[in-house]
Amino acid sequence: MEEIFTNVFIDGDKLFTKNLIKGERVYGEKLVDFKGNELREWNPRRSKLAAAIMKGYRNLPFKKDSKILYLGAATGTTVSHISDIVENGKIFSVEMSERSMRQFLNISEVRDNIYPILEDASSPNLYSGLIEQVDFIYQDVAQKHQHEILIKNSVYLKKGGTVFYCVKARSIDSSKPPEEIFKEEIKQIEKKFNIVDTVDLSPYEKDHIIIIAILR
Repeated sequence: MEEIFTNVFIDGDKLFTKNLIKGERVYGEKLVDFKGNELREWNPRRSKLAAAIMKGYRNLPFKKDSKILYLGAATGTTVSHISDIVENGKIFSVEMSERSMRQFLNISEVRDNIYPILEDASSPNLYSGLIEQVDFIYQDVAQKHQHEILIKNSVYLKKGGTVFYCVKARSIDSSKPPEEIFKEEIKQIEKKFNIVDTVDLSPYEKDHIIIIAILR
């Protein structure tokens, strides 16, 4: 077992985060003890960030007090693991589905660093009074104009802040080859960001990449 980032551990082909709420599971994940700490297994088939790490991404810049805007929180699987990592930080978590949010609230109620926001990420002005300037944006939104959502929300990102942009090719255009879509998305966000890395998420996710970029 090795700690590869703050509160993130790897043991062979298994990934873990240090559990912020001891004894609590979020999605039925395995809990293990390591040197007096309780760790939660982080499933790369249920979290794109975990998939990127398992594919070799080794520059995760989150700190214990980081502030993050998470777009597309869904039911909170990945958010919960980021909550473990940024234990003293804040995660402003935007989700537009009321059904997903009802499930997500069960997590946020016991994790004080998660701030749930029931709104559409394509209209960031709707939650301007609910969040602060953030160090990072993590976006996992299955909509056609994904890059436009990211650019709109960059108003909340500190200069020099980092984005993790999950690109779902089939959500943008199922008729084009994914590689063509990925190139176009990179071209679009290069207008405002400097690309520092891209990670293909196969075999964990088909036709997905994560683009990591820094706001100019």
